[in-house]
Amino acid sequence: MPRVLIIDNIHPYLIQTLTHKGFDCIDGSKWDKTRYTDEIANYDGLVVRTKIKIDKAFIDKATNLRFIARAGAGMENIDVAYAESKGIACLSSPEGNRDSVAEHCVAVLLSLMNNILRADKEIRQGLWRRDANWGTELMGKTVGIIGYGYMGPAFAQRLRGFGVTILAHDKYKTGFSNEYVTEATIADVYANADVVSLHLPLTDETQYYASNLFFNSFTKPIYFLNTARGNNVDTEALVDAIKEGKVLGAALDVTEYESFSFEALSQADLPAPFRYLANSDNVILTPHIAGWTNESYMKHSKVLTDKILALYHIED
Repeated sequence: MPRVLIIDNIHPYLIQTLTHKGFDCIDGSKWDKTRYTDEIANYDGLVVRTKIKIDKAFIDKATNLRFIARAGAGMENIDVAYAESKGIACLSSPEGNRDSVAEHCVAVLLSLMNNILRADKEIRQGLWRRDANWGTELMGKTVGIIGYGYMGPAFAQRLRGFGVTILAHDKYKTGFSNEYVTEATIADVYANADVVSLHLPLTDETQYYASNLFFNSFTKPIYFLNTARGNNVDTEALVDAIKEGKVLGAALDVTEYESFSFEALSQADLPAPFRYLANSDNVILTPHIAGWTNESYMKHSKVLTDKILALYHIED
């Protein structure tokens, strides 16, 4: 009977299904890290979100571990290369929240371009400013999608009915052009985009991907979306770009000031770039919720359950 340690909040589907299939699932969500480290050798599987880092020292203690299952898309809290070198399968569930991320991107983009939040705030203050809140139509614009794994294609699919040109760039993926997306170089995106949306993992290569050089490379002012990872964006560079009119509006579901677990902002006294964004009426900030809906909460568990059962060659 494989023993599986669950250390984060997971939809009950995973535990119920694995238990039905003969797994022994232990709820360790209330444990501290010391206990995880002390007891991980007793487990065949580990299910996590972002509560702790699964680093080399932790993996060395996990002498019987067969898999690490991450409920979510990003794997930056897991030393995947080291785990795999030890024969541990690393599973994730980007399929689980691609729909919620895509819909969130559409929602915040339309809100930005139509001044929805600003107009709503003004109405509540008794201001009726029609001319100042005219919107900009998405129809006829060019949307650049950077990163085309799971989230990028889902966003592109949602944009099909808006009459836009979609350019998608992925350094490590080719041959994905179709009737509504054109594979593009980053130079193509720089030259043509009116809207840019990041869908990148966080790696050494993508740390501060959206830098001063990035924002200065666009031919036209852009609307900018980031629902990927906060550290993909140099916040100070984004603020400079907004001040200089290179970014017309930004929607950030993630910021570089988030705590490691993505559950809070990491500093009580947040730095000046964040305060600027918080006080800007052409910036939308959300607390890392693009990938979380009632439906995606279930889907993450369903996707991971299927992958775990496949690893053990057990039919669902």
